[in-house]
Amino acid sequence: MKRVWFFSLVVVLSAIAGGCGKDGSRNATQETGASASQAVQPGSAASEAMAASGAQPHGAPAAISRAQLPGEAAETLRLIKAGGPFPFGEDGVLFRNSATLLPEHPRGYYHAYTVRTPGSADRGQRRIVCGGPRKQTRDCYYTDDYYVSFKRIAE
Repeated sequence: MKRVWFFSLVVVLSAIAGGCGKDGSRNATQETGASASQAVQPGSAASEAMAASGAQPHGAPAAISRAQLPGEAAETLRLIKAGGPFPFGEDGVLFRNSATLLPEHPRGYYHAYTVRTPGSADRGQRRIVCGGPRKQTRDCYYTDDYYVSFKRIAE
């Protein structure tokens, strides 16, 4: 009988310490504003911190010409137009745009591709994200900081 009582007490204390159910962790995130995918409201302390860090605010991304891109990015664009083969299995995966740094479109519109980084032992931080049908590069964006900021690739 003592074991059953002790086990019940442990379960109750665990539930209390764990936030009392599913909504406990969600409410804590909403109160602190800690969700990375939440939209940042202009004028808020979060958007001021974002601007101070060099991250881009919501709105139209800056532009970059194809000539200004690193050579590896030009190669990635060529592979996108050709439909591959891509050097990494993760290339072409869905990009959700949950931070809405790119123009909003229905889920499934954007796909991400690796831009090789010379000397990097892994995929690095450089990516190209293209929207629309596969093999087209009319609506593409370049990031060299792993999705923190984007530049629209001008035709």
